[in-house]
Amino acid sequence: MRIPSNGLEIELDDQGPAGGEPLLLVMGLGMQLIAWPDELVNDLVGRGFRVLRIDNRDAGLSTQLDHLGVPNLTWAALRWAMHLPVTAPYGIADMAGDVAGVLDALGLPAVHVCGASMGGMVAQHFAARHPQRVKSLTLMMTTTGARHLPHAQPHVRRALLRRPPAGAGEAAIVEHLMHIVSLISSPGYPTPPDEMRRRLTAAVRRAWRPAGTARQLAAIVADGDRSALVRAITAPTRVLHGNDDPLVPVAAAHDLAARIAGAELDLVPGMGHDLPAALLPRFAAGVAENAARVR
Repeated sequence: MRIPSNGLEIELDDQGPAGGEPLLLVMGLGMQLIAWPDELVNDLVGRGFRVLRIDNRDAGLSTQLDHLGVPNLTWAALRWAMHLPVTAPYGIADMAGDVAGVLDALGLPAVHVCGASMGGMVAQHFAARHPQRVKSLTLMMTTTGARHLPHAQPHVRRALLRRPPAGAGEAAIVEHLMHIVSLISSPGYPTPPDEMRRRLTAAVRRAWRPAGTARQLAAIVADGDRSALVRAITAPTRVLHGNDDPLVPVAAAHDLAARIAGAELDLVPGMGHDLPAALLPRFAAGVAENAARVR
């Protein structure tokens, strides 16, 4: 269902008991709510959570902002490298405002929040700007964006900036995405290619929004360093990260946990920048354990 929020419509999937502890899951760059595996959602529901998954603006079935145009990401990256201001069609803070609007529409004063990658950046803004609305916070494979941190490996950055040829059909788009996902996936927990292709095909058929992904990426670049922002986070926080993440190197997790008072750090050997099936029970247990710290 679509929920009015912040002047947009945000697609929402709502599962679990209506009276359960509400848990909001926020996904990463260009990803849709279906990127949160059903197995993980079912595990969390079984632990008593009311699990809320959303499509971020410009992704999935939420409002597409094509009237804002497609940003020049090369120019944005150059300005960032030169320590110059970067402008974007909207900001990560705006996306955090979308989260607040969804909760308002649902009549939920406070929720547990779990954000992955860019979703973790959105969650950082939301938790810092609306501390009374965040019961607990789980930040997965994300970063403060501090300049001193190591960057994604060069071949990964190049792959993320490539686009399929104009007019490419479903098969070509899926193969393009297969290449990207294979570069960032967990080396210790490989996903079978057939399963990866099935999930990516389902995602492309549901919604393929490359221009929206470009706008989200511009928002990440423009957001810059959140080191000062995250010091305002007061919710019990768990930072979960893979030791073998080629997109957001593990140093980001150490930095993030050090900047949030009382944060717990869970580092996973063999994990890259994905949600492998073998680790889903560990993820669900981590979210539940962190939520229990509230009580």
